[in-house]
Amino acid sequence: MLIQRDTNDADQMANGQPITRLAPSPTGALHLGNARTFLINWTLARQRGWRVRCRIEDLDGPRVKRGADRGAIEDLIWLGLDWDGPPTYQRTDLSPYIAAVDSLRAEGRIYPCTCSRSQVRHAQSAPHADTHELRYPGTCRPLTVSSHQIDPPSDAPSPNRLGQKGSALRLIVPEGTVEFTDVLRGPQSINVQRQIGDFIVATKQELPAYNLAVVVDDARAGVTDVVRGDDLLRATARQILLYQFLQLEPLPRYWHVPLVFGPDGRRLAKRHGDTRLAWYRSQGVTPQRVLGLLAYWCGVRPDRQPMQIGHFRDIFSIERLPPDLVVFGEEDHNWLIGKV
Repeated sequence: MLIQRDTNDADQMANGQPITRLAPSPTGALHLGNARTFLINWTLARQRGWRVRCRIEDLDGPRVKRGADRGAIEDLIWLGLDWDGPPTYQRTDLSPYIAAVDSLRAEGRIYPCTCSRSQVRHAQSAPHADTHELRYPGTCRPLTVSSHQIDPPSDAPSPNRLGQKGSALRLIVPEGTVEFTDVLRGPQSINVQRQIGDFIVATKQELPAYNLAVVVDDARAGVTDVVRGDDLLRATARQILLYQFLQLEPLPRYWHVPLVFGPDGRRLAKRHGDTRLAWYRSQGVTPQRVLGLLAYWCGVRPDRQPMQIGHFRDIFSIERLPPDLVVFGEEDHNWLIGKV
């Protein structure tokens, strides 16, 4: 598949300059956990001379909240982060995703699926380790599938469409493991078929699914380094399959950092109270104070002290990043708002 890259990014790749991206999703406001991951990503880039792109991942249909994109951009700027070039939006141009789907369809690697999430859940033979992620049992998979492909359907949708409304498109995932080395987590070996089965590449709303969109977007931008939360470590194997099937290169280096959790051991979210950067801003908390907490979480300092973004950039070391999950507790909150 031919990927049309931005001219500036193509020049940077030709010059050997690495490229990364900050990719907030406007499905909600940025919270302290998001801020930590974005800060680590930005700092690695500025320390190592990478080019930074900002991409708004706005394909998640009804979950996208009006104004959340502007809020995310304002929060990142308030914290002290910057990027090279204007932010881009996925919904601005769907044609690259359509081209990717057409390429997969031409090779017989995808098929339509009408199953609902409820149907997939009820088809499970045993409880899945991740309640939010179910293994697809292959209900709609064509019986003509051989080792990994089917013949392209004669009634395939015409170009400029991602499928037919009411039907998702699933990738035929072969048996076997996908192996890669994460910079922070080391060697990984994941059997995608056993883990998740044939996964969705285009939704019933005729929009590209996350795994397809992120691969197409990163390839177009020439992204060489992907820095993100380790909740996406497993999804990396799916994305590598898409890189291979779409014949895209080079494959990025992946850096998966530990997430921030609440006191209950669950990923930081609304259930842990209001941890949005916007809320702390509204309470008069300074970016230096937030950076001080993030620095403490990143192993930069042994205690919580306000910090300037430039100082954080100068003294942060990825080698000192604690490998364990971070827990946001009441003491952290009280320090931010000046109660301790």
